[in-house]
Amino acid sequence: MSAEIRLNVAHSIFEGHFPGMPVTPGVVQLQIVKELLGQHFQKKIRLKALRSCKFLHILNPNENPIVRINIKWRMLDELEVTASGESAEIVFFKVQATYL
Repeated sequence: MSAEIRLNVAHSIFEGHFPGMPVTPGVVQLQIVKELLGQHFQKKIRLKALRSCKFLHILNPNENPIVRINIKWRMLDELEVTASGESAEIVFFKVQATYL
């Protein structure tokens, strides 16, 4: 699954992260993955565990307002997910997680 999202630089989270140099917090990037999974499966998704989580580049919404989120999953007893956020040649984050 792949989705393109547009970051809203006017959102209040960027007032504190950081004035004059907005940065998308890592927890927000993880929340985007969770919400996309919830929309796809049409149910409430809950994070159970992070096996690996790496933030590789700063995600500035002024410089990269559109981000492609790539998600691969497999359903075992739980939802095993590998996801990343990218724009052009830049990979902002990579995560391997388990969701319920």
